[in-house]
Amino acid sequence: MDDLHWVFGYGSLIWKQDFPVIEIRRAYIQGWARRFWQGSHDHRGLPTDPGRVLTLIESPGEICWGRALLVRSDVFEHLDYREKNGYERCNLPIHFEDGEANGVTYIAPGNNAAFLGAASNENIVAQIRRSKGPSGTNTDYVLELAQALRNLNIEDTHVFEIEGRLKDD
Repeated sequence: MDDLHWVFGYGSLIWKQDFPVIEIRRAYIQGWARRFWQGSHDHRGLPTDPGRVLTLIESPGEICWGRALLVRSDVFEHLDYREKNGYERCNLPIHFEDGEANGVTYIAPGNNAAFLGAASNENIVAQIRRSKGPSGTNTDYVLELAQALRNLNIEDTHVFEIEGRLKDD
C-alpha cells in the first residue's frame, strides 16, 4: 500500500484522467472552496493572455466535493508536470461517505506568479470567454467541469454561476 496514494481532484482531474487510475471515488475536503483564481498560461490560455482555471482557497466551514483517485507513486511525475503552472502538491485528509484517508491535492497558492486572484464574475467570464491555449478553450474547461459536477450530484455555486453567464451570451 506504500506505493498507492489518494489524489483529490476538484477541477480538471474530475473529468480528465490522462494517467492510470486504480480506483475513483466521490469524496470531499473540508475548509476549502474552488475558485477560478489561477491563471493558465500553459493549458487554457497563453503567456500573453492567460485563461482562468481553478485553485482551492481556504474557506473555513466550507466543504469542497470532488473525486478521489487512487494512483501509484509513478503517476506523480506526470501530475507534477501537468500541474506545473503555480500548483504545489499538498497533503490533506480526504473524506469519503464511509470514512477518510490521507491524500494529496494540487493547490495554486496566492503567492505564485500565475495567481490572478478574485475578480467579479463578469471579469472572470470575459477572460474565460476570450482565452484559448494548447489544451483547448477556457470555456470548454468550465463546461466540462460543470457537467462532470452535475453527473456526480455536486453543487458548486461559483462554477455554476460562471457556466450560466458563459451560456447566456
